[in-house]
Amino acid sequence: MDIVKIPKMEKKEYDRLIEEGYICRIAFRGKKYPYLAPFLYVFDGKFLYFLSTKYGRKNDLYKLNPHVSVEVEKYSKDLSCYTFITMQGYIVQEEDAITKKQVRQKFVEMIKEKNLSQNILAALGHDPSEEVEAIVTEERSNIWKLTGVTDIVALKNL
Repeated sequence: MDIVKIPKMEKKEYDRLIEEGYICRIAFRGKKYPYLAPFLYVFDGKFLYFLSTKYGRKNDLYKLNPHVSVEVEKYSKDLSCYTFITMQGYIVQEEDAITKKQVRQKFVEMIKEKNLSQNILAALGHDPSEEVEAIVTEERSNIWKLTGVTDIVALKNL
């Protein structure tokens, strides 16, 4: 019996998967084991951007080694259909003031468009009772950008 391989996605397909999504997992290189953490993200058509609180293990690991693996997935409840992409690259902290403001605004728009709970603000360094626009007006989180992507695996079962 032959082994059946999961079909690969074309760039247009995996770009659409990334554009439609907003949650990913980032694997950081830990001291002994990888450290996996969920992140909200926005995609500008070229780069994935993440908001990261300014504390926690992910910050320590990022400072030690910015090389990461990022995974975005989408699947049906019964797993009859699924798509996923993994990207290996490294993250850099965005320092450009104009880009940071634009990216923060994209996060506000995404949170509103996806009708996400105010509770998500706690994961971004804000009190859930605050207005979501505080993401733009106060820099309580770092903006990280995925760059230097050297490997992409994008598979589907549709």
